[in-house]
Amino acid sequence: MALLDILKIITFAAAKNSTGIMRKDIHPKNYRLVAFKDMSNDDVFITKSTADTKETITVDGVEYPLVKLEISRTSHPYYTGKAKLVDTAGRIDKFKSKYQKFNKKKEASDSAAAKDE
Repeated sequence: MALLDILKIITFAAAKNSTGIMRKDIHPKNYRLVAFKDMSNDDVFITKSTADTKETITVDGVEYPLVKLEISRTSHPYYTGKAKLVDTAGRIDKFKSKYQKFNKKKEASDSAAAKDE
């Protein structure tokens, strides 16, 4: 038996449950239109989702449940092709302050080396 035939059998068997029948009612039923808002650039897009949320937003006169995102397709560098830096939690400032002492040591050694010349 060829490897391709074995893979087909395994794939077909994995798609069915133990009785050999495709499973029904495994997907949620509460899909609804939800607004997703990118907080870095205020872009809003609407799609179906089951995400729970307590906030709402009005878009074009219609009120939708709101899910806030830190980054989305409109701000992610992979999709935009731009190296845009998004720092909502202050992680960059924390990193810079943590490693600032190493930069001071390097500058001091660079200035000492320049005086020696």
